[in-house]
Amino acid sequence: MNKISALLAASGLAVIAAPAFAQDDAAPARNFEGPRVEGLVGYDHHRSGSSVDADTTRNIKQSIDGVVYGVGIGYDVATGSHMTVGAEAEVTDSSAGWDNNNGVPNTFNLGRVDAGRDIYVGARVGYAVAPSTLVYLKGGYTNARYNLQGTDGTTNLKQRLDTDGWRAGAGVEQKVGSNAYVKAEYRYSNYSKGEFDFNGNTPDSSRFKIDTDRHQVMVGAGLRF
Repeated sequence: MNKISALLAASGLAVIAAPAFAQDDAAPARNFEGPRVEGLVGYDHHRSGSSVDADTTRNIKQSIDGVVYGVGIGYDVATGSHMTVGAEAEVTDSSAGWDNNNGVPNTFNLGRVDAGRDIYVGARVGYAVAPSTLVYLKGGYTNARYNLQGTDGTTNLKQRLDTDGWRAGAGVEQKVGSNAYVKAEYRYSNYSKGEFDFNGNTPDSSRFKIDTDRHQVMVGAGLRF
């Protein structure tokens, strides 16, 4: 009799628990809700968006490559059984750079270009294709800095170029464990406005038009709370 009662009780618990599991599978977007923090690293490619060379007497290297790395934060909310929307922000730096090593510095020439810090603020929309897998689109505002150095052989000029632009990308996030995740994404950025930030007491320049493209392939790992 006790065995029969135990079996009935176990069966009842299974019946009660089954809808809960079914509900979790039916609403996978809930697995991607809440605040998150992550570390990021990836490939970084910068290139002039113009096909016109600024110097008609010689070729100028118009692209730089390196490793981009940084941290990001975000917050996502489920808006349906599969859809999520969220806000996110990142701060990254990059090893991308180029040293001209000009052998005849008789006029001011660009001696070195280094990609500096980048600040991104944006939003993303996701779709949970499985309880542990989210695909998403993202976009927002990005402000990137380039550290510049020029020389005429005697005087060195150091300054910073701050640029404004927009970013768009797509990626996939994979839930691992109870609150950890890994992700991979591609994003494209275009910078269309620039401003020289001079050292010392020299005032910054007026904003001017630029055309710089940036391609990044990123991977990351994070925690959701």
